[in-house]
Amino acid sequence: MLKTLSGRFLILTVIFVMLAEVLIFVPSIARFRLDYLTDRMERAQIASLALLGTGDMIDDELEVELLENAGVLNVVLRRDSLRQLVLSSDLPGPVTRTVDLRDPSTFVLIRDALTRFVTPTPEIIRVIAEPARGGGTQIEAAIDTGDLHMAMVDYGITILWLSLVISVLTSAFLFLAVRRLMVTPIKALVRQMRRYAEAPEDARRVIEPRSSVRELREAEMTLRDLETQLTQSLRQKERLAQLGSAVAKVSHDLRNILTTATLLGDRLEMVDDPTVKRIAPKIVKSLTRAVSLTEGTLAFGRAEEAPPALQMVSADAFFQELCEGEQLAVDPELVRIVHDAPPGLSIRMDPDQLHRVVGNLIRNARQAMETAAQPGTITVSAGEDDTGWHIRVTDTGPGLPPKAQENLFQAFQGNVRKGGTGLGLAIAQELVRGHGGTLELEKTGPEGTVFCLVLPRELDAA
Repeated sequence: MLKTLSGRFLILTVIFVMLAEVLIFVPSIARFRLDYLTDRMERAQIASLALLGTGDMIDDELEVELLENAGVLNVVLRRDSLRQLVLSSDLPGPVTRTVDLRDPSTFVLIRDALTRFVTPTPEIIRVIAEPARGGGTQIEAAIDTGDLHMAMVDYGITILWLSLVISVLTSAFLFLAVRRLMVTPIKALVRQMRRYAEAPEDARRVIEPRSSVRELREAEMTLRDLETQLTQSLRQKERLAQLGSAVAKVSHDLRNILTTATLLGDRLEMVDDPTVKRIAPKIVKSLTRAVSLTEGTLAFGRAEEAPPALQMVSADAFFQELCEGEQLAVDPELVRIVHDAPPGLSIRMDPDQLHRVVGNLIRNARQAMETAAQPGTITVSAGEDDTGWHIRVTDTGPGLPPKAQENLFQAFQGNVRKGGTGLGLAIAQELVRGHGGTLELEKTGPEGTVFCLVLPRELDAA
């Protein structure tokens, strides 16, 4: 029960109602004591006036009866300046305290009432009050508090039972109201969420706001928007997955066709016809770009790259082989590719995957410089610190345009050169993340571009 919203609300309601009853009980018991003593003083005044009106005609037995009926032990009446003992009897004990009812403060009334309520031992008190309807200037009476304590206890028990009944009824009504207005709509909302979760791609299961409670309706509207967006996103992802599967199949077959066409283009270059010699290189270059496009699409379409096979690799030998291979694809008079690694530096990496990453960065820089017909240098540098190894690919090219920087690592969006796919950097970043590292654009501008690759030293970071 404590784990349900309605159960907790019921328990809290009972607690708060009982607390409210306690706060009401304290002044109520003080008022009850005041009324009790006031009533005794009024009875004592009536008995004293009756005695004064008859003179000496009342015998001792009738006087005792008057005192018992008034609930007091003696009565002293002050009229003008005369203080007169009107009714009296033998006191069972000494008077222990005086209670003044003429102008009591609320604090004093509550304090005295609580003291009397928790003190069962009876005592004799002297009560002072103002006579009603001009029956004198002051009336005093001695009262035994034994009956007062019992009356206060009975009154307290009555209030307790009444409080319990009120709290139970109030809690029951609130419990039913909360279940009707809050718990039931929330359960219906949860049921709808579970129903939607079974088939989130089904738009018919999107919630339709129906609650008349403003807060619940806002929750339903927010959930509707969320479910609508999720359904649309799932549909889009499904379409993209289907499209990707189709593109992968087409790219695979197209790559084979383009490879054959490239071989035929190479043979066209052997023909002595001037027109063929002029056109054939352009055809071969176009076919080569098409083959690169299909291979990049197939590479990106893989579900995931294989986990890196990490090993310590000599940085100098690795970069030397990489740079020499890339230099063969470009005129050294236009672009020079150099490396700079401290002697003896070893980097923990997967050499095949890092070859793809750094090679892609070098090719991007080389192609940008070739397109701009801007001679320059591409430098691959490496170093290390306490946290790991860092590799930088720096070029003196024209820099990246702002549009390319916005979606640099987004597949099919971060292409810089005409005819590019934007897959290279996306694949490179995925491979670097597999090493537990980061690949970022450090700076770019008219003076050149710098990409920084950081590999962590700690193995558990990967």
